Amino acid sequence: MKLAVFDFDSTLMDGETIDFFAQELGFKDKVVAITERAMAGELDFYASLVERVALLKGLPYEKVESICKTLPMMNGAKEVVDGLKDRGYRVVCFSGGFRDATKPTCEKLGIDADFSNFLHAENGVLTGAVGGEMMYSNAKGDMIVRLQNLLGIDRDNTLVVGDGANDLSMFAHADTRVAFCAKPILRKEATHSVDVKDLREILNIAV
Repeated sequence: MKLAVFDFDSTLMDGETIDFFAQELGFKDKVVAITERAMAGELDFYASLVERVALLKGLPYEKVESICKTLPMMNGAKEVVDGLKDRGYRVVCFSGGFRDATKPTCEKLGIDADFSNFLHAENGVLTGAVGGEMMYSNAKGDMIVRLQNLLGIDRDNTLVVGDGANDLSMFAHADTRVAFCAKPILRKEATHSVDVKDLREILNIAV
């Protein structure tokens, strides 16, 4: 058995979920700027996540659900999941984003499990609060070690794919590390880089 772990935003999905939410409220540019700095490793991930989610206060939860059902998939997402599963991989998604987005998408793609954060809503609107196990810069690394132990899979048989600084911690526990259209901080730690928006390229890397 082998393990493949994918980041969600700008990896399995073409874009950043929180940017789509912010667009509804009219301040996408402000959120995009914070996201860019966090993914480049210039900001603490936890602090930047809390700051960005606080800006979403008042967004109707039904709007969150409708946006998450129509997020654009990265080219080749379904094919890479199917191809890896055919080769004996368990395919998992780790996201510093939100389960409202990862759950419907991962079900559609046939991904075995997804781990992400939860947006808090009250009386049908977002409160600006967020919680979960993927809120910290070391969260993905901690979770991948737990999964490897649970499944009996070592780093030799682990493939990870991501694009930003918060993927660094999981890169530390895999021998095959793919930087997908990634920030320079992640490219430095990668064994492979894919510079085109086509996840099928990973099938040329995975064994």
